[in-house]
Amino acid sequence: MVLPYNPNEPVQPILGKESSLSNFAGDYVTDMLGKGQALAEEGYQGYTGPLTAGQSELQTQAFQGIGGLNIPTQNMGAFTPQTFTAQNAANYMNPYLTAALQPQIADARRQSDIDRLKNATRMTQAGSFGGARQAILEAENQRSLQSNLAGIVGTGYSNAYDNAMNQFNIEQDRARGAQDDTNKYGLGAIQKLYNLGAEQRNIESQGVAADQAQFKEERDYPYKQVQYMQSLLQGLPLEAQQYSYQEMSDLDEFTKNYGGIESFFRYLNQGEGTA
Repeated sequence: MVLPYNPNEPVQPILGKESSLSNFAGDYVTDMLGKGQALAEEGYQGYTGPLTAGQSELQTQAFQGIGGLNIPTQNMGAFTPQTFTAQNAANYMNPYLTAALQPQIADARRQSDIDRLKNATRMTQAGSFGGARQAILEAENQRSLQSNLAGIVGTGYSNAYDNAMNQFNIEQDRARGAQDDTNKYGLGAIQKLYNLGAEQRNIESQGVAADQAQFKEERDYPYKQVQYMQSLLQGLPLEAQQYSYQEMSDLDEFTKNYGGIESFFRYLNQGEGTA
């Protein structure tokens, strides 16, 4: 017979509670916890090899090569064209006159001397050498020579001036092109330095990031081991539970007994009423 529950009956306070493992899992759990504790107590075994690939040998050579370039920054700038002056004309004309005009003048004089000699020979054969006719031939020969020399010199100087100006312009264009090439080379080298510098910085950043990750892993290792040890205790099978209660006072004992007797008689009265 079970007595009904009496809400007025005093409840003894629980002072402690203890649980134990199931018999079938006890050895396994104990062995697992022992192995887990042994693993947790092992020190951190860090990776001692390289954390990043680093720069390759070819990249090293490229970095060293571009770093050793002599960038002509002092020669870079805008091209300033020059004006064709008389001094420029003289500088360019004189070599032309010496190389082209002087041979023509010498040839004209040589041809004049040949003509004068022929005229003198003919006058001697005619018996009129030294006369008025020879004087006329000499004068004509000199006039022809001077006219020929004037034509040679006039045309030669004109051509020399035109050639001098053309050569001056050609050299100005070459100087402009050389300045453009210098500017392009300098800017290209600077851009290449910037690009390779960014690549070098990227390689260095990878190493710094890997070092930071390694540091954080080593720093967080003890905390993870605590979490690991805690996870070994989760979900363990429990069977027996023992409770310890505070001892009842005399008043509590009387109240309990009185309540039990009262419930017993109430139960009996209910039974007679239904009989």
